[in-house]
Amino acid sequence: MSKKYTGSNSPLMVTEPHSKYVESALDESRQLDKSGKNEIQPFLPDGTDPTPSVADATAQMLAKLGVSSAFGVAGGAMASLWGALSNSSIEVLNFRHETGAAFAAVEAYFASDRPTVIFTTAGPGITNSLTGLFAARGEGAKVILVSACTSAPNRGRWAIQETSSYTLPSGGMFTSGALFNYAITIESAAQLPQIFRKLALALAQPGGFVAHLSIPTSVQTSLVEDISWPQLDIPRNAIAPNQQAIAKSVELLSAGRFAIWVGFGAREAAEEIRQLAEKTGAAVMSSPRAKGIFPEDHPQYIGVTGLGGHASVFTYMQEQPPLCTLVLGTRLGEPTSFWSPAMVPPRGFVHVDIDPEVPGVAYSHAETFAVRADIKTYLQELLKHWPENDSPSIETLPHPEHEVIPLDLDIDYPVRPEVLMAAIQKVIVEGSNAVVMAECGNSFTWSTHFLKFPQANRYRVSTGVGAMGHAVTGVLGAAQARNGKAVAIVGDGAMLMNNEISTAVKYKIPAIWIVLNDARYNMCHQGMKILGLTGADATMPVTNFAMIARGMGAEAIAVVRETDLEAALEQALAANVPFLIDVVIDPDRLAPSGGRNKSLAAQGVKSSPAKTPAKAVSFPSV
Repeated sequence: MSKKYTGSNSPLMVTEPHSKYVESALDESRQLDKSGKNEIQPFLPDGTDPTPSVADATAQMLAKLGVSSAFGVAGGAMASLWGALSNSSIEVLNFRHETGAAFAAVEAYFASDRPTVIFTTAGPGITNSLTGLFAARGEGAKVILVSACTSAPNRGRWAIQETSSYTLPSGGMFTSGALFNYAITIESAAQLPQIFRKLALALAQPGGFVAHLSIPTSVQTSLVEDISWPQLDIPRNAIAPNQQAIAKSVELLSAGRFAIWVGFGAREAAEEIRQLAEKTGAAVMSSPRAKGIFPEDHPQYIGVTGLGGHASVFTYMQEQPPLCTLVLGTRLGEPTSFWSPAMVPPRGFVHVDIDPEVPGVAYSHAETFAVRADIKTYLQELLKHWPENDSPSIETLPHPEHEVIPLDLDIDYPVRPEVLMAAIQKVIVEGSNAVVMAECGNSFTWSTHFLKFPQANRYRVSTGVGAMGHAVTGVLGAAQARNGKAVAIVGDGAMLMNNEISTAVKYKIPAIWIVLNDARYNMCHQGMKILGLTGADATMPVTNFAMIARGMGAEAIAVVRETDLEAALEQALAANVPFLIDVVIDPDRLAPSGGRNKSLAAQGVKSSPAKTPAKAVSFPSV
């Protein structure tokens, strides 16, 4: 069945089922040509030249592709493009720094399932956005960078913020490669139809897609007399497994006890994963990014692996080892596995991913049966072919256990992080539908280890890039895209590095920041101590974040008593404006990141056994 969408000009055809952004792609277009002619209509204010420019045509093209939000920082070199975006159907959010804008665009994509745009001016505008774009590629987001560059006649003449091969490397910045799946410099309006075609086809496919359209300043204002958008019939093209792969999977997985290792790439297949687990009795574990895809309160869930993970997973692998593990949509990289040999079962892995280069890389020595397929499609086929007479064995599985730390009315200062997490669980996770994001560092490990989500798409962390400031600024994109609350659990170092509080105030975005204020880069501080390395300084001056937030126009409250936590969280949820909670935490409570320290030691970082904790504090044991 196909669905036809009307838009600015020629129809875009898609075959169902499809992503939500494609479902409404051309509904975002404006200025339908009532004459039926295949001509672009201008996005210009009344009373101006009706002939559109390349900038206008680009904005319209982006709207036709389903873009509804653009995040960035303006500048003279891209003034025309900025104006065109601002006068289009796309909502434009002007940030204070391009890195924060890029992180917000990434999280807006994951919150909405629609492609997003990052816009920057020439020179430093582009380079400032690169960390966020790096995260977009690593996280699997669909984002398009639209930037300005120096016009051809002025290249090599020391233009202001010159952006050309004289000042920046062309390879990788303006060409396809490790950073961009597709990149091009637009020198003429005649290129736009083919660019539209390439982008539309790429955005319709599963997986992430990061593009860069760079438009010279003079080209932005050049006029477009006539342009024809191509008609496209775009199937979803879910990658289906062949029958031999399904038959082999059944053979390997039905030979004995098996486990399911769920990754972020399996987020669209939550129901199928649950069905397979309950049909077979398999134990289920998840990567940090996959928390909630399989309900964390399910009796077959044994915990999170990797950074901030649970010792219960390691207990399972030691005491009830599976014969084989079905890996779904995770690269099994260091944040997910620490490459621990204890996670390799006797008969290895059945590893399913849409990227054929993923299976067998993290554990190159392990036996791996690789299946290139869409996870949901694969599981549907596997369930169809699973032996009907196969009844699951009921086993008592280990589960994540957390020490219950009671409130102590005599405690005045500081707050124990475990108690803060318990309050967040009760008020935010269980008491609202807000998306929760955790910053890298100890915020990541505390949140991943202690919070429990019963459903998918409520928790977001960045594991590949792990850039400080991702959640601090990404929370704006998530809240804006879902038109609702989003909560960022962040460290004081990240909050000082890159925040967009004033941007949230400007656009009335209901973001909430919970700042773990310990006056340290505490993952570094604690890690150095555990590894026996001395002399390095990871402290910082004590900062009053509540005062800073109020100074920018947000509401804020400082918390130093554990008994005040729930009231502060409830106040933040009830507010209809940006809200910051500055929580002064105990810096000496050891975060559950022992696996990270063991991984560093294995990679050659000097370790002092005498200073290594005797008891494991997270997966896998130290």
